[in-house]
Amino acid sequence: MPTTFRIDGSRIHDIASFYEVMNDLLMQDENWDLGPSLDALDDVLYGGIGALREIDDVHFVWTEHDASRTALGITATRAWLQEKLERGAPFDTARITTQLDDLDAGRGKTYFDLLLEVFAGHPDIRLELA
Repeated sequence: MPTTFRIDGSRIHDIASFYEVMNDLLMQDENWDLGPSLDALDDVLYGGIGALREIDDVHFVWTEHDASRTALGITATRAWLQEKLERGAPFDTARITTQLDDLDAGRGKTYFDLLLEVFAGHPDIRLELA
């Protein structure tokens, strides 16, 4: 039987609050928090850390995901990319500029889309949007 974690979409208002929710779910037994990073989330989803330690069958249910999709949509994504662009190195500014252009043209991926891709990269983890 899978271990189910509920991502409470009503608590997600921006990128930082998404990671707060994930820390509450997954990092309670750790002495450090998951930072606001897609790579860090990807690493945690591989297991062996926090609440995913020694669990093979994992199911996430993302409630009120439509609210999260909006909160993590174009505006939040643009701000996230713009911050990276302003920081410059070590970020690939040419790639970020292209991502911003794609976002403005309506064909870019939002932060919500990128999160879904991270979860999809873990076929042993089920994500249900509810």
